[in-house]
Amino acid sequence: MAPKFNKHHGGWIILGTLVLAALFTVLPLPEWLEAYRPEWVALVVIYWVMALPDRIGLFTAWIMGFFMDVLEGSLLGLNALALALVAYLALSLYQRMRMFTAIQQSSTILILVGIHQLLSFWVLTANSQNTAPNLIFMISALSSAIVWPFVFLGLRYIRRTFKVV
Repeated sequence: MAPKFNKHHGGWIILGTLVLAALFTVLPLPEWLEAYRPEWVALVVIYWVMALPDRIGLFTAWIMGFFMDVLEGSLLGLNALALALVAYLALSLYQRMRMFTAIQQSSTILILVGIHQLLSFWVLTANSQNTAPNLIFMISALSSAIVWPFVFLGLRYIRRTFKVV
């Protein structure tokens, strides 16, 4: 009998979910609803870091951040830095986050996405490119925390259905 090799499956599924999250990020919304848009890419990166920390980590977050910088036309490296920081924090917390309840995970997501937003705000302000007169941009961290349980359940269903390991 031939030995079984631990083959990784589902690379295309992971890439597909990241691209779909990027598309949701640039999907046109009415101006009044724009501030409430969840950080879809950060949520998907956090999920895959939690689910597959040996496959998805800082490099994936960094590359996805550069992709988002190009897609959004923002300062090159801004999203890369913010997503890499969020991925690093998620990697350091992933064992705890797996044991958390949905409310505790959402609270952690609120903090992680809030850090992402504040870092982006700080870098844009340092480069005199910030247009936000107040902290209304932090609403997206709250909306990300609210949609997290649905994102988590949806991505877990996809991971189990396609046997992504």
